[in-house]
Amino acid sequence: MLIAYRLLLTYHVLDLHQLLRPFLSAPLSEDQLHQLQLYLDLLLKWNTKINLTAIRDPEEIVRRHFGESLFAGEQLQPEAGSTLIDVGSGAGFPGLPIKILAAQIEVTLIESQQKKVAFLREAIRTLGVDAVSVHAGRAEGSQVRSQIVTLRAIEKFASAVPVAASLLEPRGRLALLIGASQAQIAHKLLPGYEWQEPIAIPDSRQRILLVGSSTGLI
Repeated sequence: MLIAYRLLLTYHVLDLHQLLRPFLSAPLSEDQLHQLQLYLDLLLKWNTKINLTAIRDPEEIVRRHFGESLFAGEQLQPEAGSTLIDVGSGAGFPGLPIKILAAQIEVTLIESQQKKVAFLREAIRTLGVDAVSVHAGRAEGSQVRSQIVTLRAIEKFASAVPVAASLLEPRGRLALLIGASQAQIAHKLLPGYEWQEPIAIPDSRQRILLVGSSTGLI
């Protein structure tokens, strides 16, 4: 029975590796894959009780949520000691996968829904990650500032983007995981920002990573 369990666990880890291949230029370590497996198992368990994600298929969760988040983390390449705020973190995407990818950074997950806050805190304990905190409340009420702020799949996009930008430290980067049609909206919302060329997210339909930083202009 123990041997069968180990073989099953190995299969799952190898499956994660294959599913995430399109999103990463280098393979994850065994420890990182193990953390992602724990994360996935916990997410599936909690998702039967509270609505963390509308996607139910485990492979699709890995591609849509884990893959997109890890892709963003690799593109951002946060340096050791960097700080990151994930606004409207929900089930932890993209903040927690980025933390798994770049263990040396400090992450704050901002989430206003208490049930999701409870999940995030349990996920942090389960994964055994350090330097990750949860702000239970709205981003407007947060006093934290960061070098990187991420925003993904958020409602009320037009009002959320300026709030996310207000949490940036000087010369910080705002990373938006959005639909391609929302890029021009972001440009109009933050006219004083310098935007990089949008980066298409692998295996997605019109999903992009858009990164910008303030020029100091009004």
